[in-house]
Amino acid sequence: MSKNTICLWFDKDAEAAARFYAATFPDSSVGAVHHAPSDYPSGRKGDVLTVEFTVAGIPCLGLNGGPAFRHNEAFSFQIATDDQEETDRYWNAIVGHGGQESACGWCKDRWGISWQITPRILTEAIAAGGEEARRAFEAMMTMRKIDVAAIEAARQG
Repeated sequence: MSKNTICLWFDKDAEAAARFYAATFPDSSVGAVHHAPSDYPSGRKGDVLTVEFTVAGIPCLGLNGGPAFRHNEAFSFQIATDDQEETDRYWNAIVGHGGQESACGWCKDRWGISWQITPRILTEAIAAGGEEARRAFEAMMTMRKIDVAAIEAARQG
């Protein structure tokens, strides 16, 4: 296990989430699955307790801790995309499998984890500053899933 690992609390579906992420994002995989050595408040001996996995190169640990805590937008994964096809693929995978759309390139998966599906062209436009950044930012504010062509048009003015 990595020295620094993100721990994500799940009710009971850490393994299903890890397997979904591994199937959806490159440089992602499921590692060890650990079972509870005895009963615990939200589970029984033998239940999946933790799952080691990687999402887009980031080491994570899924903990099946029960329903006590819920995810919110204070934590999100940001996935940089190169074009509309890649943006659509990740967005549709998350939203189309029980997730939900939000605004400005944000969505949530069915486990409540927030994702920012962010085309690089948007990040570059905002980093450029000035009027180009303002136009791209204002265009983004009207979107759910980011429309690459609309961002490109806004950059040009």
